[in-house]
Amino acid sequence: MTDITRKGFLGAAAGGTVLLLLQACGGGGGDSPAPAPAPPASPPPAQPSQCTPASAVISANHGHLLTIPAADLDSTTDKTYSIRGTGSHDHSVTFTVGLLQMLKNKQTVVATSTETGSHTHDVSVSCV
Repeated sequence: MTDITRKGFLGAAAGGTVLLLLQACGGGGGDSPAPAPAPPASPPPAQPSQCTPASAVISANHGHLLTIPAADLDSTTDKTYSIRGTGSHDHSVTFTVGLLQMLKNKQTVVATSTETGSHTHDVSVSCV
């Protein structure tokens, strides 16, 4: 048997610790660097709250207004709206499902109103 002194034991233990630390701090041992964190997710585009009268341009307008509720932008059927506003007569304008989808995607669309009093109106709309 080998007798080890306290000083010999502590020296051996310290030498082993240093060896372990050097191995842990070594470089180029084939370890891969930690992957970069993923970028934060982009928030979804804000949905328009409505297509307001301010976002509708009505040709040869004399008091007509159009508002399209935001919920209608997800409609699976065509939607028809009155554009009477403060005009002395009414017109209707119909937006197909495709046009409503374009509005939802923040594109500008144009539809023509029904004829009343021998005239129609082109209605150009974008949603905000």
